[in-house]
Amino acid sequence: MSTQARDEVRGYRGPVACNAAGITYRQLDYWARTDLVTPSVRDAEGSGSQRLYSFRDIVVLKVVKSLLDAGVSLQNIRKAIEVLRSRGEHDLANITLISDGTTVYECRSPEEVVDLLRGGQGVFGIALAGAVADIRGSVTALPAVPPGLGPASTPVDELAHRRARRAAS
Repeated sequence: MSTQARDEVRGYRGPVACNAAGITYRQLDYWARTDLVTPSVRDAEGSGSQRLYSFRDIVVLKVVKSLLDAGVSLQNIRKAIEVLRSRGEHDLANITLISDGTTVYECRSPEEVVDLLRGGQGVFGIALAGAVADIRGSVTALPAVPPGLGPASTPVDELAHRRARRAAS
């Protein structure tokens, strides 16, 4: 049996999950009672019973902790996770989240990032390395003027041309 398969059938008690995720037992208990991160192996069933968390649950706990450390409010983290779950994304361990400390974004692909807190509004990123390569390829085919050649006061547009004529008059 592979390590991944063993991790999927094992359950980890609360203190182990806390230690692995870097959170307190109080946080774990609160998040479970408020359905932020619930144990998928076994939930508590009354006094004396213990919750059992899967490996993937612990990954989600760690993600929540990382978002909190980045300055995202628990309220915004909860909203982001609710949006993901409402879309049927129950396996949150396979999702890439990005945060600027205020909001939470889901990175769906290298080209697509979605703001989870604003109704799934899309945002975009620009890969500067790609832009530099594109411009470098385009510019090599265009004529360039070395610095110091040509008139220094060459008007660029019609307005600049008019100003230059007025100044010369």
